[in-house]
Amino acid sequence: MYPNLKLQIFKRGMRQNYLAQVLGINEAVLSKIIHGYHEPSEAMRKSLADFLEAGEDWLFEKYEAHGTGNGSSRGAAPVAIGAEGKDGES
Repeated sequence: MYPNLKLQIFKRGMRQNYLAQVLGINEAVLSKIIHGYHEPSEAMRKSLADFLEAGEDWLFEKYEAHGTGNGSSRGAAPVAIGAEGKDGES
């Protein structure tokens, strides 16, 4: 999931369908990019970053929610991927 991408769209006062239309992509594809089900091409990453006036690296910081132990990830805090310590533990 790319929460910074979703946040920047919100901060710019845009709707996903408008952004998709401007960029010439399908709304479903944009939604899948935001939610981490589709990896954007390098060109699409640059287009999104330029249009949203945000840093590409920041926009595409990937987060994944960890479950609460009961099979549900609701209410779980996002955890940055690759933020493990030297021994591989968080």
